[in-house]
Amino acid sequence: MGGTVLLLALAGLAPAQSTNWRRVGNSAVDRLLASPATGPVDNVWFSGSGGTLYARTRSGKIFETADYEIWLPSQNTTEPAMQPAPTVARNPENGARLVASGFGRVYAVGRQLYRSDDGGRSWANLTAFKTESVIGLGQRSVAISPANQDQIVVANDFGVWRSLDGGLSWAGLNEFLPNLRIQRILATPSGTAGTRVEIDGTGAMELPPGGSVWQPVDDRTLASDAARLGFYAARAGVAATAYGRSDRTVYVGTADGRILISRDDGASFLATDTGRASGPVERIFVDPLRPDVALAALGGPNAPHVLRTWNAGTFWDALDPNGSNLPNAPAHAVTGERAAGAVYVATDQGVFWAKVDLDNAGTPNVNWISLSDRLPPGTGATDVRLDAAGIRLYAAVEGYGVYATAAPHRLRNLRLVSAADFSTRAAAPGSLVSVIGGRVSSARGGNLDYPVLAAADDASQIQVPFDAVGPNVTLALVTGNGNVRLGMQVQPVSPAIFVGLDGTPILQDAETGLLLDARKAAHADARLLVFATGLGKVTPEWPTGLAARVDNPPAVAATIRAFVNGAPVPVTRATLAGGFIGFYAIEVQLPAINNSGPAELYITADGVESNRVQFLIEQ
Repeated sequence: MGGTVLLLALAGLAPAQSTNWRRVGNSAVDRLLASPATGPVDNVWFSGSGGTLYARTRSGKIFETADYEIWLPSQNTTEPAMQPAPTVARNPENGARLVASGFGRVYAVGRQLYRSDDGGRSWANLTAFKTESVIGLGQRSVAISPANQDQIVVANDFGVWRSLDGGLSWAGLNEFLPNLRIQRILATPSGTAGTRVEIDGTGAMELPPGGSVWQPVDDRTLASDAARLGFYAARAGVAATAYGRSDRTVYVGTADGRILISRDDGASFLATDTGRASGPVERIFVDPLRPDVALAALGGPNAPHVLRTWNAGTFWDALDPNGSNLPNAPAHAVTGERAAGAVYVATDQGVFWAKVDLDNAGTPNVNWISLSDRLPPGTGATDVRLDAAGIRLYAAVEGYGVYATAAPHRLRNLRLVSAADFSTRAAAPGSLVSVIGGRVSSARGGNLDYPVLAAADDASQIQVPFDAVGPNVTLALVTGNGNVRLGMQVQPVSPAIFVGLDGTPILQDAETGLLLDARKAAHADARLLVFATGLGKVTPEWPTGLAARVDNPPAVAATIRAFVNGAPVPVTRATLAGGFIGFYAIEVQLPAINNSGPAELYITADGVESNRVQFLIEQ
């Protein structure tokens, strides 16, 4: 077992220690075409020498590439003039646009792409596969390299596609083209589920843990939200553009800046006073524990763009009044955390956050702080969302996809999460717990010392003593800002498999010692080491805060079972991980016959299930 495992596991602290954004996947989606696709592209053309390829996306932005992989924003905004259509004997498709290549060939751009070498008397369909297209339907533009007549590039409703053999085979140029039109972040990573988004014209897509290309997913959120919005609109008698809901309290927004409220789950609505708001209400956030507190994001050219209420809409005040340092740009989404007094907003000018009292009345004096310095320049944001633990911030960046960073407000109040997956699951004797929000110098609970294993200014990691008992423990923490007391649940076992920042589990091939990831799959009949915490007491007993011995490490006292795709697999050993503190190593034996592809893994300790994670198997 290498030290790499410990480094990867402790990387779970990285979101709490860094303000840098990291990209979540790329800007391509799997549409079962020749290559990953992206959003619509309306035009492509080559430079005079053929050394640079240009593309104009549906949003009007122009990008260029010289290596057919990396796309950069282009300063060349002059597109070649459209040439007169050549005269041909016949058109292969009604309405198809004809393009002369200059090499004696003619192309027809329609649902499919066609080529003729005899003046249109006969046509070859270059993209068809049965009734479909290998590059997607809706061809918009074709460009032929001035240096090589067999190099063809096509723009269509699914991105940019290139052929080097005159159209016999195709490859996409979309994985790094910033043209992913994300409308909403549906869910942040949890268990085997990755980040889920709604993409314009595509529907729900998910980025699997460790993956880079977005995959179609059956997510009923979209249909449910559309049905609810329609129901609330009919009950309120308005053309609704957004709604927010908590328990039986429902807020409904309109295209002209009005917000109505219902206290009976939409049976009846009353108007609220939104002041001079006039832009369309694009998103409403309602505090899940106190529905009287809500936030609204408004589009349109004029402020206000962010509204707050703490009294169920009796009064809304603008968080960007005249003179505000929030740019006067349409806002598309808003979220917050009431306990920390934090508000985040996604606008056409990027992502911003502010400290705002969400519990009390009073004229807000809001100082908005930009979080976009390290995001792609000149881009807006379409959505912003916090993870379930409230420590990671996700933003949908126009064209580029999803980015994640540590939420700045995490420094305003301490919170306890599992060091394995940053969930708020209960702790167990011997397990690792991360304290997010500050440096902890000592911790004590139930007359026991909780060793501090790592500490930074905004995050610390502690171990729960093997002698700890629950079900509830009050932790007394000594921090740089004074003494803090936090409640924590402690159960005999609370298993959790360690995962990286993107949800990739920390698994190791027991034979080679190599870590598994999206590029390194497990083989059938292999033995895997699963790294976890929260498995409870061990035999023989082991001192808290001391690294387990490498030879014959203590065995887990609980009964450990493992499941792959729902079926039990043999557990050959379950011990403390030798050389580490708070880590457990479970060795599992994969069956000799498996279905290749993604597989779901989870473990149980005395019947208590862990988080579910995903890894790849190949025969």
